[in-house]
Amino acid sequence: MLTVVIAAHNEESVIGACLDALLAQPETAADRIIVCANGCTDRTAETAATRGVRVIDRRQAGKPGALNAADEIATGYPRVYLDADIAVPAGALAAILARFDAEPAARAVVPRRRIETTGRPWPVRAYFSINERLPAFRTGLFGRGLIALSETGRARFGAFPDVISDDLFVDAQFTDDEKAVADDVVIVVEAPRTTGSLVNRLVRVRRGNAQMRAAASDQEIAGAVRRSDRWAWLRDVVAREPRLIVAAVPYVAITLTAALRARRSVAAGAAWSQDRTTRDAAGLAAPAADPPALAEG
Repeated sequence: MLTVVIAAHNEESVIGACLDALLAQPETAADRIIVCANGCTDRTAETAATRGVRVIDRRQAGKPGALNAADEIATGYPRVYLDADIAVPAGALAAILARFDAEPAARAVVPRRRIETTGRPWPVRAYFSINERLPAFRTGLFGRGLIALSETGRARFGAFPDVISDDLFVDAQFTDDEKAVADDVVIVVEAPRTTGSLVNRLVRVRRGNAQMRAAASDQEIAGAVRRSDRWAWLRDVVAREPRLIVAAVPYVAITLTAALRARRSVAAGAAWSQDRTTRDAAGLAAPAADPPALAEG
């Protein structure tokens, strides 16, 4: 039976809507949803408990440790790993289960994603007009806030390693033939509400990616980590849609700024960082019944 794992750090403002969306779907039951509240200083655990789901209140902050703690008590498959700020649209879990049945080789299934940029400043909108068209997001398991693994897929690795980019780690465990996208499921991912918050998020992503590639190079983790393609934005996006050349200016500026900042040293044991501009807003965006399709380029 499908089981959902949610690692949540100070997610009081969004965890209720996340769980309500899950519990509205017939494929889930409260005792098959595990929320691991970790290092929280708010009422994340208490809010989750009011929905009747299983809650682990873990003192230590850290997403890998939270995922592992939840996995220790989880039993069902497929196993869905869900970010606490994602509202899963109606019918999504049924469509994901159907994808496993339709593609026997699939070990991991993810939804499509739509980046919500309404009300964001122009540099943020421009950045995502290119980012959402990058080819890596067509087959990659990252950047969607939801990954579903079959029992065979979850057996591909043991505990989650202590790395920032847990979704890139999972992506590295499977070949493209073992990944599937549920095209009829669109997850709404909230873009940062300020340019500074976007840069901060990209700094964390870059550090996580560099950490993953270094660990793979040193054979500390298994799997073929996806290589960085620095020119995909130009070759696969702007060259095909020249109208995006104006958007390329802030895209390149933001990317370079994040790259430079990512090279700075980070204090050991740094806390799980978040984009509070999306958490502290009015709450999760309601999942659209028929969200607009992404232009893939």
